[in-house]
Amino acid sequence: MTDLYGLDLHTRDNGSSRVPLDILRTVFGHKEFRGPQAEIVSHVVAGGDAIVLMPTGGGKSACYQIPALCREGVGVVVSPLIALMHDQVAALRQVGIRAAALNSSLSDQERTEVRADLRAGRLDLIYVAPERLMLPSFLEFLDGARIALFAIDEAHCVSQWGHDFRPEYMKLEMLGERFPGVPRIALTATADPQTQQDIRRRLRLDNARMFLSSFDRPNIRYAITLKDEPRRQLLSFIAGAHKGESGIVYCLSRAKVEDTAAWLSIQGINALPYHAGLDAALRRRNQDAFLKTEGLVLVATIAFGMGIDKPDVRFVAHLDLPGSLEAYYQETGRAGRDGLPAETLLLYGMQDLVLRRRMIDDGEAPEDVKRVEQSKLEALLGICETAGCRRQALLSHFGETLAEPCGNCDGCLDPVETFDGTVAAQKAISAAVRTGQRYGVGHLIDVLLGVSNEKTVRQGHDSLPTFGIGKDFDRKEWSSIFRQLVVLGLMEVAHDSYGALRATEAARPILRGEKPVRLRRDKSSSLKRALKTAVKARAVDFASTLAPETARIFEALRAERSKLAKEQSVPPYVIFHDSTLIALASRKPRTLDDFTDIPGMGQKKIERYGAAVLAVLAAGAN
Repeated sequence: MTDLYGLDLHTRDNGSSRVPLDILRTVFGHKEFRGPQAEIVSHVVAGGDAIVLMPTGGGKSACYQIPALCREGVGVVVSPLIALMHDQVAALRQVGIRAAALNSSLSDQERTEVRADLRAGRLDLIYVAPERLMLPSFLEFLDGARIALFAIDEAHCVSQWGHDFRPEYMKLEMLGERFPGVPRIALTATADPQTQQDIRRRLRLDNARMFLSSFDRPNIRYAITLKDEPRRQLLSFIAGAHKGESGIVYCLSRAKVEDTAAWLSIQGINALPYHAGLDAALRRRNQDAFLKTEGLVLVATIAFGMGIDKPDVRFVAHLDLPGSLEAYYQETGRAGRDGLPAETLLLYGMQDLVLRRRMIDDGEAPEDVKRVEQSKLEALLGICETAGCRRQALLSHFGETLAEPCGNCDGCLDPVETFDGTVAAQKAISAAVRTGQRYGVGHLIDVLLGVSNEKTVRQGHDSLPTFGIGKDFDRKEWSSIFRQLVVLGLMEVAHDSYGALRATEAARPILRGEKPVRLRRDKSSSLKRALKTAVKARAVDFASTLAPETARIFEALRAERSKLAKEQSVPPYVIFHDSTLIALASRKPRTLDDFTDIPGMGQKKIERYGAAVLAVLAAGAN
């Protein structure tokens, strides 16, 4: 028998007789492969190298886990984070796969046992960090093992142009030479065209087949709005649609993380902080609590989250501007990994823009890297300021075209108004030029509004032609105009100053009236209306899936799942995803045989949990 791509699914050159589709169905409990999964699995099982770009939650792990089970030997998975290794190993063991991780969190005895299992061929998959894999002693140890494949997860880490560059990934280029004939598969959810080329070049995957899936995550709703009492905005966002749900709130500084987590707790939101400066034991406890507790909000810096495998994160909020569009996509992608509706919120303002650019300028990176970082930040700012569909603009950055507006972002749900901002731009730029291009937004707005204060009078700016010519806009509107002019590249923050704005060369044709400028009109109430629309849309989504009786059974199954998870000290989603519980509550199987039609119910889970689930379903029917 062969599959659609010509691969013999029953017998292969290496002697394995395991069939990919059978593994998918009996081990993982899914009827069919999704998207390009079948083609990727066939290619790697046959011994081919691959580069896989697939969105978070799109099923990347199956693309190397199933080939590892089909091929002889152990699949070696390069993973950047210990927490992610533990998560994936726990999930694999739940379905009967012999998996282990080798990292610094293990005791000497545990490490010895893992190495013994590896040497004896008792493992299907082993997860290691790039630093450990590249140790000469470990490579020598692998020389004596039968290796099915190498999977390099979070492969964007190899690129200096990516957002999570880790130099250790660069050393992985030698795997092809040291282990000839062993297929390598590099996977990531976040790589623009430049980073994609870097992955191929730096990992020496010259002949690898590229599998590029859509980057779209249609279940995620994107919302971006200006900071206006950010704590109030955050609380409205969580309490309005996400009360009692798991979520992540990102902040730029450690102090802000702790303050925000404490404030949310006072407001009745179960929240914990996470950042690299916390005591290591406390940091582990808080992350463990987030993974194992339903309805907990983690307030974190970007030190948290890369590759986090928690599928039921219902929202991600940013209280500060991320460093790049790739970082934004990666961080928002931690929501809704189970395919159910999820929402994101980004709050930003002029100060975020100034701070991010200063961080790049003051960094120690080479100038060419700084230029790329600036361009990536500008791409994100372009998404923030777009007057159209956020998703269309986001996907365009990754080289993908969305033919129609998505209908699931704030730009579609609450379209922004635009206006001819040419005259306003001329006034703003003139104010900066006539004051010597040495002042920040606050002072320039004072000049435009004709505010006579100590500074404008002392500097003689109250006698300038631009003094008082901007009274057709209020202070908030001028702040928005200046922010947009910076994003459009017509003004810039001087590198050697604390927020001083100056005109760029691109501003000359604007001042001369040779080129028009179109600006968006910010609306202070837009977030409130967008939230109302979002809550209504979410209610429709869940009402169509969960009728009252189904919702009651779903909650009973959640309670049983929590009990089982606590007994084993694993996250609830390792037992079952919410999507599996929804299917169980909706279809109400009556026998163990009926479970084969439920997604996520493989043989081992049916054997282990089938009786308990049937008992809950029977009680719910009475």
